[in-house]
Amino acid sequence: MAPPFIFSPNLETESESDRLSVQTLTDISSFRPSSLEEFVKAVSFDLSDKELFCVEEQDLFDRVYSLVKNFSSLSPSCKFNLVESLRSNFSVLLPNVDSLSRASQSQHDDQIPLVDRIASHRNAFKIYTYFLIQVVLAEESNISTNHSTKVAASSRKKQLINSWNWESQRSRILNLIANSLEINLSLLFGSSDPDENYISFIMKNSFFMFENATMLKDADTKDALCRIIGTCATKYHYTAHSCASILHLIHRHDFVVSHLAHAVAIAEKKYADGSMATYLIREIGRTNPKEYVRDAVGAENIGRFLVELSDRLPKLISTNIGLLVPHFGGESYKIRNALVGVLGKLVSKAFSDFEGEVSSKSIRLRTKQAMLEILLERCRDVSAYTRSRVLQVWAELCEEHAVSIGLWNEVAAVAAGRLEDKSAIVRKSALNLLIIMLQHNPFGPQLRIASFEATLEQYRKKLKELVPDSQPENVLDELPLDSDACNGDGEVDDPRAEARPKEQQDSLTDSCLLEVDNEIIQENVVPDVGNMEQTRTLIASLEAGLCFSKCVSDTMSTLVQLMASSSASDVENTILLLMRCKQFQIDGAESCLRKMLPLVFSQEKSIYEAVENAFITIYLKKSPVETAKNLMNLAIESNIGDLAALEFIVAALVSKGDITSSMLSSLWDFFCFNISGTTAEQSRGALFVLCMAAKSSPAVLGLHLQDIVDIGFGRWAKMDPLLARTACIALQRLSGEDQKKLLSKSGSRLFGILESLITGSGLPENIWYAAADKAITTIYTIHPSPETFAADLVKKVVRSVFAFNGGDDLETVTPNEYTDVLTKLEVTKLSRFLYIVSHIAMSQLVYIESCVRKIQKEKAKKERLVAEGKSVDCNGMTPHDADKENGINAELGLACTDDTILDTLSASAEKEIVSAGSVEKNLIGSCGSFLSKLCRNITLMQKYPELQASGMLALCRLMIIDTDFCDANLQLLFTVVESAPSETVRSNCTIALGDLAVRFPNLLEPWTEHMYARLSDTSVAVRKNAVLVLSHLILNDMMKVKGHIYEMAIRLEDEDERISSLAKLFFHELSKKGSNPIYNLLPDILGKLSNKNLERETFCNIMQFLIGSIKKDKQMEALVEKLCNRFSGVTDTKQWEYISYCLSQLSFTDKGMKKLIELFKTYEHVLCEDLVMDHFKNIINKGKKFAKPELKTCIEEFEEKINKFHIEKKEQEVTARNAEAHQQKLRSLENIKVAVEDGLESTESKTSKAGTDSEVTDEVSTASVPTERIPESEDNSPASSELIEPESSDSEVQSAQVISKEVMKSRAKKATVKDEKCDSEVPPRITRSRRRRWTNNMGNFFLTKWTINMGRREE
Repeated sequence: MAPPFIFSPNLETESESDRLSVQTLTDISSFRPSSLEEFVKAVSFDLSDKELFCVEEQDLFDRVYSLVKNFSSLSPSCKFNLVESLRSNFSVLLPNVDSLSRASQSQHDDQIPLVDRIASHRNAFKIYTYFLIQVVLAEESNISTNHSTKVAASSRKKQLINSWNWESQRSRILNLIANSLEINLSLLFGSSDPDENYISFIMKNSFFMFENATMLKDADTKDALCRIIGTCATKYHYTAHSCASILHLIHRHDFVVSHLAHAVAIAEKKYADGSMATYLIREIGRTNPKEYVRDAVGAENIGRFLVELSDRLPKLISTNIGLLVPHFGGESYKIRNALVGVLGKLVSKAFSDFEGEVSSKSIRLRTKQAMLEILLERCRDVSAYTRSRVLQVWAELCEEHAVSIGLWNEVAAVAAGRLEDKSAIVRKSALNLLIIMLQHNPFGPQLRIASFEATLEQYRKKLKELVPDSQPENVLDELPLDSDACNGDGEVDDPRAEARPKEQQDSLTDSCLLEVDNEIIQENVVPDVGNMEQTRTLIASLEAGLCFSKCVSDTMSTLVQLMASSSASDVENTILLLMRCKQFQIDGAESCLRKMLPLVFSQEKSIYEAVENAFITIYLKKSPVETAKNLMNLAIESNIGDLAALEFIVAALVSKGDITSSMLSSLWDFFCFNISGTTAEQSRGALFVLCMAAKSSPAVLGLHLQDIVDIGFGRWAKMDPLLARTACIALQRLSGEDQKKLLSKSGSRLFGILESLITGSGLPENIWYAAADKAITTIYTIHPSPETFAADLVKKVVRSVFAFNGGDDLETVTPNEYTDVLTKLEVTKLSRFLYIVSHIAMSQLVYIESCVRKIQKEKAKKERLVAEGKSVDCNGMTPHDADKENGINAELGLACTDDTILDTLSASAEKEIVSAGSVEKNLIGSCGSFLSKLCRNITLMQKYPELQASGMLALCRLMIIDTDFCDANLQLLFTVVESAPSETVRSNCTIALGDLAVRFPNLLEPWTEHMYARLSDTSVAVRKNAVLVLSHLILNDMMKVKGHIYEMAIRLEDEDERISSLAKLFFHELSKKGSNPIYNLLPDILGKLSNKNLERETFCNIMQFLIGSIKKDKQMEALVEKLCNRFSGVTDTKQWEYISYCLSQLSFTDKGMKKLIELFKTYEHVLCEDLVMDHFKNIINKGKKFAKPELKTCIEEFEEKINKFHIEKKEQEVTARNAEAHQQKLRSLENIKVAVEDGLESTESKTSKAGTDSEVTDEVSTASVPTERIPESEDNSPASSELIEPESSDSEVQSAQVISKEVMKSRAKKATVKDEKCDSEVPPRITRSRRRRWTNNMGNFFLTKWTINMGRREE
């Protein structure tokens, strides 16, 4: 009998006789391939020919061990033979183990003792297990080594490896070991649990294999390993060690999470024992939450494991969820995210069935409700990741219909509130949640508020009929928060569902009200839903639906703001939500969707694609007629900005083919009134869309030229005056061939129509200007010689307007005659005349520039042909002769380039348009002089504001054309832009200043300050245009950023939100230019804003925004020094506070904090202010968060230093104030003493002049006089206190005291007057002799007074 086999790390070193070990190790590497193959065959033959227990023979055991140890060096055939022999023997051994129990019952005496047979089976069982696991480990190690060294095998080797097919062999081996664990091993090992040495060996190597990601990719291998782990942990009670290894693996590797959860779930289902899952949950719950903060990767893996486990074992986790809930209070947001996911899985899966007693059902419902409340509470988590995860979980629950109607609106309100979250990921999750809630809403496919209200009113009346004396019908609170009153999908059971076909019920996935509102609208009859309770339930459902519809509708304003977000995900998901809202007919969704059109100009490709896809889905994916109607309505109802966006996207879709020819044909049908019921407005809209399409494909308009002229300028134009303007746009979009075709057929008629459109009076005043604009532009676009036609047109207009003057020369009209002119003229006619003249002049300038561009293009084309070697006719000369002549001219100095000639001719032609300053002026020049004089008559312009608007617009246009005319009238323009009472005039002039700054920057440069002054205009329109103009000039480098930029900074807090947004956009774009100009401008802006009378909050908001646009650390560090140095240059406390606030808004790095500490001397004097100190404390608190230990010590020392300095400064201030108060008291006391002394001196002089009266009389008079001379201060001066203290309580003394006080007061007033008279003289000095004399006099006075009083008492 062989000794027992014990699993050991190294069997070679063990030579104990009581256990099986390696005695003779064969050197496999010394064998030749053929010898090695023979050796393997011999081992395989012995294993298959002998008994199953032959493997415990020492010789065979040593040989097998030698082969297994060197398994990686064997050839594929040798590996295959060895593995097959071991595996087949082990597979045959397993049934024999089961037969041991039967053999023990029928044992005979001549047989081998049962104990020996069990020992042999146990030995062989262990040995085969050991060898097979070692084979797997050896081969996997060899494969991973080859992969890591990237050794490229030959094609033949690859074929051999493929024929070996290790993956299938590995899975068969591991499955065999898993099967061996599942049989009854109690008799083999003597107890229900095998020995720990065996289980430990298997589990250790199984977990080691679990660390190999490649093995886990094979499904069979993974299942076998999961079975091994689950069986050992559950069946053989190896739970503690298994769970410790599982947690260790989860913390180390993220790829094992789902597989380990699968293993735990298999163990629970196979053996109906959740001890391993419970143990894992308990260990995770016991872990200190701070450990998850330190190990972020481990926390994430643990969280994933919990979610996977709750998905597979929801009921088991629900009973142990209390162990995990305390981790909601931990700092690791990843664990909180996982717990939120766990709760979501439990709510959707753990409470799906309610079989059992009523009490257990109630407990489960309360548990579910508690979980839902936690999910609602977690929507306000401090971490944005957790808030986002909660919203995602709610979305999953809505998709699975696990949210009841009673809870639906609460979730919708939470999602609507999270749309304004500061984090983009939370907003994205909130938008997705609302999209899913709309898609899976239980209220119906149409969520119009009006429909719900109408339906609700009908059923409330029905309920009143059923219960006449019922209580108020608002029964929304009766809706269950749990799913006990709902069906399996979380929807309220419909009482009529049984009467409907099952197919119809299955199709209504988005509605449980079964379109009750549609039935009401169509039939105006209330369907009978049953008894009173069912009616109440339906009313509650309708109220919930109405509340949900209002909740989504109220988010429209927020969605409009999100479409302007800088985050692309916000914009994309907002568009998707608006599309879903339009599908369900949410109120306000249509108007909000139109506001997405300007987003086609976004630089983000994803945003443009989102807008384009939404546009196609909403407006184009229908029949051609419906598409045409949608596009027409968009064109009619859109504003100017939306029309530009619509034109861009329509042109792009036409070029891509998304707008098909059938759609364009439908648009032509609407324009030509081929569809019944078409109005003139719809015809105009159709033509407008066709003009947009023609921008990318001009051939669209070629087939309907005559229709454009006949309909666009015919009788329909009188019904819709804007139709003529749209027709002019269409004529401008014609291709060159179509223009020639049109002119050849009806050119004269067309230009006659355009002339009458310009000079006629058939159009209303508010439409004529736009129509005349397009008509003049059309003339310059399609006329062969537009300048001639325009000149005749101007002459006709002059003659018609100034017919009383003969229409000869406008120069003859003097300023004094303007009133007479306007009495003979209509203001409207004169305004139109000025508009026509100025617009023709502007069009002439554009025409000249277009001609110059054409010549330049032709020249470039010729140069390209010459470069290619092709012959070009250059006035009859060959290219060689032309080059030769140019060379001769260049040598003689006579060469003049074509570009110079062209520039000269262009400048001359532009000068001749107005000819301001020349001796011989043309017609438009005469109009310019007249216009300048007219606009200078301020009194007349204020009398006719419409004329001033037209006149100033015309003046600005002529100024843009001619530099001399501009220079002559520039001061007038700024006078009008500052003082004109009409905001329209000021607004137009502000826009014109931008054009002038582009064309004549040198002329406008001295007036820069006045241009910035428009930012402070009282009109919102003027301020908005000023922001737009200055933004355009500065961002396009047409104007230098100067010190007046602080005016733009003030607009950041403008009362108008639109202006504030434009200013923020300006500074955002400015920060992207170069090295961020805001960095250099910030100190100057700070100084200017500090001197402005701004509210503290306004100043702080402005500076916070500007500082937030500075991102570079070096600039932040430099700003620290600049701001600290500003402290020494100002003495105003308010500026100290503002500078310190700006410092507190900086992002401090280590260098920045050190620099702040080094510059302490520059701001030490300002630390006495409390607000300044608060800002420095904020800086210190921020610095402590990111500082390293060394810097943190410096910051703490700095904090102590400034606190100590602040306290000392405060004490010094208190001391200074006390000293000042003391000095004031001393000065007042000295003044009183001087006054008293003067009074005593005068008394002495009077006393010396008195006669020789009796002694008593003399004493009385002497006592009375000084009493009148001594003043009494209202503030209880020392003199008055001396008079009061020695008084006795008798009435005589009191009366004498009162008399003396009154007299003293009157004398004090006189003394004060005397002091004021002597102020200009040298102030009297109070010497010691005078003070001594005053004291003696006062003593004599008191002594005399006391003697008199005592004498009276004796009498």
